[in-house]
Amino acid sequence: MLAAIALIPSAPVLVPELAGAAAAEVADLRAAVLAAAAVLPARWIAVGAGPEDANIGAHSVGTFAGYGVDVPVRLAPEATGPVTELPLCALMAGWVRAQVAPEAVVDVCAYRAEHGADTALACGRALRAEIDASDQPVGVLVVADGCNTLTASAPGGFDPAAAAVQDALDDALAAGDAAALADLPAQVVGRVAYQVLAGLCAPAAADQLYRGAPYGVGYFAGTWRP
Repeated sequence: MLAAIALIPSAPVLVPELAGAAAAEVADLRAAVLAAAAVLPARWIAVGAGPEDANIGAHSVGTFAGYGVDVPVRLAPEATGPVTELPLCALMAGWVRAQVAPEAVVDVCAYRAEHGADTALACGRALRAEIDASDQPVGVLVVADGCNTLTASAPGGFDPAAAAVQDALDDALAAGDAAALADLPAQVVGRVAYQVLAGLCAPAAADQLYRGAPYGVGYFAGTWRP
């Protein structure tokens, strides 16, 4: 059964070893991310975007070495397999798990970023059916960013239309408006993950813990309750 959903960005800067001097600048975001994930039960399923569809089991081990520092990541406390290349959503899920619930286990469902809305919504409904078939409480961790074109120094450059798109996304996440997520435009980097979320759940309650764009990328942290 679906117990809770936590929403966090896929931001490597949250990892202090990667952030360096910038770690203090994102302390409030990091605190919000960890608070969101803390509502999840002992079994997690992480949802995010990737280069291709992939189901990544809790036995997996990865590293942030590709982001500058060899920070190891495990998806379960007993995971001891060889280090493999994991998508960023899986790395972030494993890192957050270790911070807030070291005994938790997380499986990762990565979805190809190019999926259309109908496919993403169908994936969300299928994931919900899988979760509902479990007699154990399951938490979902959605790892996704908003627009990456909010300032001149943003990774995607500056798009003057992006601010309105980001505001609408943040409002939808804060309100638990699954219908609005189904119509997200391509400017939203984590569109496919948010549309899987829309297919997964129309929440009874939603809580915003953080919204902002400290580096020109839209970040949201919060929770949904089914």
